[in-house]
Amino acid sequence: MKNLPKSYPFAIIIAVIAILPVGVLFSLASDNTAFFDTRNITVLLNTLALMGLTVLGAVLIGVPLALLSAYVNLPLKRLWLILFAAPLAMPSYLGAFTLYFSFGRGGEIESLTGLTTPSLEGVWGAGLVMTLYTYPFVMMTTRSALLSLDASQINAARTLGLSLAASIWRIVLPRVVNSIAAGALLAALYALSDFGTPAIMGLDTFTRVIFVEYNSFGLSQAAMLSLQLMLIVVLILFIESQIRGAKERPGKHIQIHMHPAKSLSFVGLFSPVILMSLVLPLGIFTLWLLQEGAEGFDIAYAWNSAYASMLAAVVAVILAIPVAHAAIAGRVGRFFERITYFGFGVPGIVMGTALVYLGLQIPVLYQTLGLLVIAYVLRFLPLAVSTVRSTTENQDGGLVNAARVLGASPKEAFLRVTLPLTARGMIAGAALVFLEVMRELPATLMLGPTGFETLATYLWRVYEAGYFGRAAVPGLCLVFISGLGLILMLTGERKAEFSVNESQHS
Repeated sequence: MKNLPKSYPFAIIIAVIAILPVGVLFSLASDNTAFFDTRNITVLLNTLALMGLTVLGAVLIGVPLALLSAYVNLPLKRLWLILFAAPLAMPSYLGAFTLYFSFGRGGEIESLTGLTTPSLEGVWGAGLVMTLYTYPFVMMTTRSALLSLDASQINAARTLGLSLAASIWRIVLPRVVNSIAAGALLAALYALSDFGTPAIMGLDTFTRVIFVEYNSFGLSQAAMLSLQLMLIVVLILFIESQIRGAKERPGKHIQIHMHPAKSLSFVGLFSPVILMSLVLPLGIFTLWLLQEGAEGFDIAYAWNSAYASMLAAVVAVILAIPVAHAAIAGRVGRFFERITYFGFGVPGIVMGTALVYLGLQIPVLYQTLGLLVIAYVLRFLPLAVSTVRSTTENQDGGLVNAARVLGASPKEAFLRVTLPLTARGMIAGAALVFLEVMRELPATLMLGPTGFETLATYLWRVYEAGYFGRAAVPGLCLVFISGLGLILMLTGERKAEFSVNESQHS
């Protein structure tokens, strides 16, 4: 016990707190006589249908774009990559909001052009929106794998007379199938946990019905539905944990040279995706801003969002330090770390349901900013843990040893050497938590104190009231802030390449 790392007790406490919401849900749902009500079959089918459509659409769009951005010599290649990944910078409920009011009779497209377009609603409308904002998950995971492949097998296949397209189909894609699956599962989790898109599109999924039950004071039924949703989420997380990317030996990746006009024609095939996911929403928000101005918007909403996000980011980083150090110290610590990751897989609507009940049992917490911050920390703590751990693992252990040899105590070595070297990871983790909290909608709706309006909740209120023009300012603010997260994701990539002409023959 004397050799037990000092970070372990803190990591244990944090891990226990991380899984507390699950215990709360079981306690709350115990009043229900049956785990599954046959009336919920439609909800289950709608949820699975939305998830299936999202995964299918994300793969069909994400994989070709990954190949295009990784291998083809596009003019202004970096710009196209940013545009392809840009939907990640927009919460899906913002896209759903603008697309819902743009299409159909009386929509903004008809008002501007006179053209009547089909309405976007139900499972097909929700599936389209979710596809537009989840395909980058598939694109980025697949692209990363493509850039890690050694091109020697492609070169050999081309030498043996196989066409470029056949080489990619028979050699490249089988080697990145695990990465495609990983991105598809991320898209599936996003579809399962999203509340805003199904609600706006009028689709009864688990998240929407849970929120309806909560507003009808049916906490017990909301908890039961939350547990059912959690079973699906746990299954997806289990499948995700079993996926392992194939080890590839380092080498040069392929670079396909095409005539600029031909390469841009491939980009043109996906231009509707960029137009619908990015250009149209931003254009609609700008139009509403010009028409409505900032009427009804209070700068306090932005401050509330930033303040709550900063609190959550600071607390998350503080808690992440002992968890990360425990994970590095040994296998037991890594187990505690994995437990904290559980909260990231819990949909915001489920976390909100659990903590509402907890707040009712502890009146001092109910309707307080503290309870809301707890929800944020439980959900997004893994973002801080992963960055802090990564930075700590890459430190030179010799520096700490040198400090100890020079007479520094373990505490002094930690404060004067380890902590400053970990600062970059702490800042990156805090930034990621901050950005995700700013976007969070369902937990904020359920747990925010009375009168505590954020950018996300204000946008939701104007949607419910039908004053969609007033969504312009909070919508544009959220897009800008979310765009900062995209910058953190698009890091440097390997530069080694193997050049192949598109017209090359064996």
